[in-house]
Amino acid sequence: MTLTETIVDKITKRIESGLLEPGSRLLSIRRAAEEYEVSKNTVVEAYDRLVSAGLISSRTGYGFTVANRYTQLASDHSQHVAEAVDIASLLSAQLEQNFSIRVGDGRPPASWTEESELQRHLGRFKLPAASREDGYGSAMGYPGLRDRLAMNYMDRGVEVGTDGILLTFGANHALDLIIRRLLLPGDTVLVDDPGYYPLFAKLKLSQIRMVGVSRLASGPDIDDLREKAERERPKIFFTQSLAHNPTGGSITLPTAHAVLTLAEQHGFVVVEDEPFLDLPTVDGPFMAQLDQLQNVIHIGTFSKTLSASLRCGYVAARPDIIASLAELKMLTSVNSSSYVERLVHGLMIDGHYHRHLKRLAQRVRRATDVVTQNLERTGLSTLSTPTGGYYVYLRFPSGIDDMHLARQAMGEGIFTAPGSLFCVDRKPNRSGMRVNIAWAESPRFYDFLCRELQKLL
Repeated sequence: MTLTETIVDKITKRIESGLLEPGSRLLSIRRAAEEYEVSKNTVVEAYDRLVSAGLISSRTGYGFTVANRYTQLASDHSQHVAEAVDIASLLSAQLEQNFSIRVGDGRPPASWTEESELQRHLGRFKLPAASREDGYGSAMGYPGLRDRLAMNYMDRGVEVGTDGILLTFGANHALDLIIRRLLLPGDTVLVDDPGYYPLFAKLKLSQIRMVGVSRLASGPDIDDLREKAERERPKIFFTQSLAHNPTGGSITLPTAHAVLTLAEQHGFVVVEDEPFLDLPTVDGPFMAQLDQLQNVIHIGTFSKTLSASLRCGYVAARPDIIASLAELKMLTSVNSSSYVERLVHGLMIDGHYHRHLKRLAQRVRRATDVVTQNLERTGLSTLSTPTGGYYVYLRFPSGIDDMHLARQAMGEGIFTAPGSLFCVDRKPNRSGMRVNIAWAESPRFYDFLCRELQKLL
């Protein structure tokens, strides 16, 4: 290697091994020239290459520092995305621009399709003429709903504009976009353990290496997170803060601060998936609020509060990250459904959504009381006290095979969710079961639990 390449290689290895952490200052050009016994021009060329690679950044009056990996994410691996966007430039023009004559458009006019039947049945939620002529609409999603979501974030103390919000087909679509845009096969991420098993499947599909972080009643186990962040050098930590799925617990303020501190120290991004944020029964800190979306990507959805069939969710993050995700969304699904987004927006601005949430909260409180009373007679403990969501996590005595118990339940017409499914390696330290309080009022379920556990103990 040349002298320049030797310097680049040495600094790159120190960054990748963690010896140089994000924010660390590099030697000045003069001192580096002395250290490596080369000319200043050689050091300048080496530093320029490292800046181009996104490994370090230059600040006037401060010198060169190791770049925060989150700052790099939107531009990492961008060449192939830029080429794909260029190929799809015709599609982009159809989505984002208005033309009086559209002979190059790939679709018929709305008057040939949507106006003929669909518009007759949409009532007050049908699209205005201007929107119909614009075709699919922006990949960012319906502006009215994005504006309303930005106001909701502001009410919760999070500064975000509409350019920091992307609408999606629910939370799972948001997770898929983040994985596909910000990670490459072989990358390492951290996940809650137990955690959200559909996320595990997506990561497996994308050939991403998962490392579980133990989940406690107070949130992620900070000691476990610290040890694995130091050892694994992850790019992202996927987690849920409020009414966690499957444990039902919510993060405490000290734990949330500790997670964000570790993320800053070790250069990983926190992706916070919060499907229960709107529920009045759920209360507590969430990391996007504390971090102001500087090192956190926040995901929300209406699937758990309005309807799973609506498939409407959103991502909130820095504008550059949102723009990057919007490009991928355009390439993979063109955009999301403006009809669904207008429906959700209408429910929100008319007050229907707020009234619905109040009724839903009453149901959650009643169901939680019933389940708590019924669980007392089983003698089983829960991983955490219910914190206003849909789930509690039963912990079984040592030696109980939760998968075997689930098969026994199926034989009696009872569908259960064994704890093993929610663990990264499918082998939890203590087996258990996620219970959805909305479906757990039947005495048959508790009779089954008591009877089968007596047989197995």
